[in-house]
Amino acid sequence: MESQKVSKARKPHGKYISGILNTQAIRWATPVLAIAGLWASSLPSMALTLFSDDHDSYRVCAAQLLKAGVTQPAAAQGCATAIRPRDLSACVATIKQQTKIDPTDALAYCSKARRPKELASCVVGVSLNTKEEINPAVLNYCGRSLQPVTFGDCVVGLRKEISLTPIQALDTCIDASETANGLTVSPTLP
Repeated sequence: MESQKVSKARKPHGKYISGILNTQAIRWATPVLAIAGLWASSLPSMALTLFSDDHDSYRVCAAQLLKAGVTQPAAAQGCATAIRPRDLSACVATIKQQTKIDPTDALAYCSKARRPKELASCVVGVSLNTKEEINPAVLNYCGRSLQPVTFGDCVVGLRKEISLTPIQALDTCIDASETANGLTVSPTLP
């Protein structure tokens, strides 16, 4: 067996790279950057700071619901399960202040709404237009609509120009919004 000779010649680019790593600037910058990185990682995440609601949202939600007349257990449950607690309590408070709808009923619908503030806008607008004739139905119809503000505008606009009962206007607009969104309902035969 013949032993192979291993070349000990260095590649020219290897000398260049080791020269960069041995420079005084790198030796000085490495510990400084390491300390800066550790310090930056200990700070609160910018994502949490930018995208989180302020830390008082749950307290404000509970206070606003209690002020509106919701029971303590219902307020606690509603605020705890809400994605946007302030929007939930604003929905209930707006409905309570501008209609005769019970705040507990409003909480049930505001809790289910994707956009609670829009639900409140719909309920208030339709309730004022119908002179509070059909309050429980308004909550149901506005809650069913995927676009409550547009639905409310439909009901109010039709009733201003066409002689429709409140229920006729609600039925017409909910049927139109369901058909426009591709949610056609097939009739059920007896």
